Amino acid sequence: MNTRSVRLAEPAVVVERRAGGALHLRSPHALGAYPTKLTERLDHWARVAPDRVLFAQRAGSSWRTLTYLEASRRARRVGAALLAKQLSAERPLVVLSGNDLEHALLHLGALYAGIPYAPVSPAYSLLSTDFLKLRSIFDLLTPGLVFVSRKEPFLGALAHAPCEVIDAVPEAEPGAALERAHAAVGPDTIAKFLFTSGSTGVPKAVINTQRMWCANQAMIASQFTFFRDEPPTIVDWAPWHHTAAGNHDFGLVIYNGGSYYIDDGKPMPGAIEATVRNLREVAPTWYFNVPRGYEALLPYLRTDAALRKSFFSRLKVLWFAGAAIAQHVYDEIKSMAPGIPFLTGLGSTETAPYTMGRMWETHDATNMGLPPPGAEIKLVPMEGKYEARIKGPHITPGYWRQPELTAAAFDEDGWYRLGDTFALENGDPARGLLFRGRMAEDFKLSTGTWVNVGPLRAKFIEHFAPLVRDVVIAGEGRSEVGALIFPAVDAPREQLLLKLKSLSSTGSSNRIARALVLEEPPSLDAGEMTDKGSINQRAVLKRRAALVDELYSNSERVLWT
Repeated sequence: MNTRSVRLAEPAVVVERRAGGALHLRSPHALGAYPTKLTERLDHWARVAPDRVLFAQRAGSSWRTLTYLEASRRARRVGAALLAKQLSAERPLVVLSGNDLEHALLHLGALYAGIPYAPVSPAYSLLSTDFLKLRSIFDLLTPGLVFVSRKEPFLGALAHAPCEVIDAVPEAEPGAALERAHAAVGPDTIAKFLFTSGSTGVPKAVINTQRMWCANQAMIASQFTFFRDEPPTIVDWAPWHHTAAGNHDFGLVIYNGGSYYIDDGKPMPGAIEATVRNLREVAPTWYFNVPRGYEALLPYLRTDAALRKSFFSRLKVLWFAGAAIAQHVYDEIKSMAPGIPFLTGLGSTETAPYTMGRMWETHDATNMGLPPPGAEIKLVPMEGKYEARIKGPHITPGYWRQPELTAAAFDEDGWYRLGDTFALENGDPARGLLFRGRMAEDFKLSTGTWVNVGPLRAKFIEHFAPLVRDVVIAGEGRSEVGALIFPAVDAPREQLLLKLKSLSSTGSSNRIARALVLEEPPSLDAGEMTDKGSINQRAVLKRRAALVDELYSNSERVLWT
């Protein structure tokens, strides 16, 4: 498939219909060979393109850089130093600070030495007041070494560290011990532990093996075939403790010989300006952002001609993931970038993460595409849609030291339960799977009627754009659906009321009967929002249960806090 001279995989799927209405989807193509360990690709590019920039980090008006050859050599030195500290799966490396060159070197060094590493959300250290999640992670992992970029901001968190803490990257002369350790790294070696958001309890440590990561990168490369001709240049702010950046993007660059410019911005007021500055200077060829990130960029793309010129000058693909994107945001971005495909995919921390992707243009932002070679999807009918379950070499073996959670994550036939639901466009799986929300978010009214939160939430946000930042749907066990609204800054009350009155519905499960407009934004510390900007429905409802009770007991249909 060619769009703006971009070579992408042609969409293709084999569909098998099973008893009970289940569908099995797979690519007609076999997954090609992939390396035993990701460092094979790093060493390959260190030989083929030694002076090419692998990582770059802003330093004032310029960029600090790390070439492939430098990264390969220094990673071996870091690996040797980590080995000397007797680290292992039982005593892994934990990194509490965010993305930077030092973090990248530690990760690569751990990969060389076969030592699992665990990047942890800095929010657990810097924004938390009780450090509950961080302490539970320490208890689960029993780390042998903790790294922070600077100790001072982390002092409160570091008081709970059960081991040595460092704020400088250790290096030592590599020798026979490192070579033996590196040779022993195989497909089942644990590359890292990645934590889920922990919104429904303490965080879970998802085991990520070399097989998972390398197989998944081969899947990705089979879809973005233009990477063979042009290694990707990316400008990326997304945190490495999330699978989207830490696995997908970090691995994508190394696997394909690309360059990773670490964006020091974020999609929030006071931080998005840094992203804009970076995108003016560095033109990406493949660009990833979460939906909230595209929303934050839009005002600048509308008004800044220099930004538009730089940003779109070399761009081959726009990519969103991590959450559902509002249709109006999707449409406006597409209108600014004619000929540049705006694509997406879906997966989870447990799937490394890529498990389906859309490699063609569509009018529907909820279309998540089809499985790549090597991945299989089982669609199980439920309540007028399908639950997705996954098999493939990219699936986690389970959760570290949590066997009961591992058992619950797989069905009786060994398929991983993704937890997401989908619909089919005109009943045809070959046209891509339409995302219909998380199973954990859906609920029943007291009448027994199911409320499908994903589509209802998307419809609500689209109707209220740009007045509403986000919304949480309430009503489980009650007679009617309610909404907890997080308004945009300075959204006029009269306009919100008018929008509420004009919101159409069909049936009790789609009719917003009550609404509560919240003054306090979603709390990152309380788990109501992730640091990639996704709202957590269950966490908001739990934390604000008293407000929900007030919403349903009050005679007024619309309340304001």
